[in-house]
Amino acid sequence: MEITLQQAGFAFLAAVIVVFSVMTVTTKRILRAATYLLFVLFATAGIYFQLNYSFLGAVQLLIYAGGVVVLYVFSILLTSSDEEKKTPLRNRRVVAGLAASVAGAVLCIFLLVTHSFGPSQFAGGEIDMHTIGHAMMGTGKYQYLLPFEAVSVLLLACIVGGLLIARKRK
Repeated sequence: MEITLQQAGFAFLAAVIVVFSVMTVTTKRILRAATYLLFVLFATAGIYFQLNYSFLGAVQLLIYAGGVVVLYVFSILLTSSDEEKKTPLRNRRVVAGLAASVAGAVLCIFLLVTHSFGPSQFAGGEIDMHTIGHAMMGTGKYQYLLPFEAVSVLLLACIVGGLLIARKRK
C-alpha cells in the first residue's frame, strides 16, 4: 500500500489537530490554550484547502483563526488578573473529565468506523460564489442571515460584557 502525498499531508494535519487539541485542554495557562487553539484552527483550514474547499478554508482563516481567537485573547487579557489563585482540581472532577474524554473518543472512533464517506453531492467541484452568497444572506429556509445576525449580536454582547468586567475590577 503506497501512501500518496495528499494522504501524508492529511495525516500530518490530523496529527497537528490532535496534538494541539490535547495541549489546548491540558495547559494550565489560558493564553497558551488560546494559542494552541489558533494552531488547531489553522490545521483545520489546511484540511479544507486540501479538500478543495477554498472558500470554507478562507472563512476558517479569516473568521475563526483571525477574529474569534483575537477576541478570546483580548477578553482573556482584559478580564484576567494576577491576583486570582488557581485551585487544584479534585479527584472527582479529574475522573469525570477523563470519563467524558474517553466517551467522546469512543463516539468519534465509532462514527469514523461506521460512516461510509462516499462522494458528496458536490463531487464535481466547488459551489459557485453566487449560490454561497445567496445562502448566506437569504432569509428563507436553509439560509443563514438570521443566525449570522444572532451570532454578531452575541459577540457584541461578549465584548461589552468583557469591557464592563474589566472596568469594575480596576
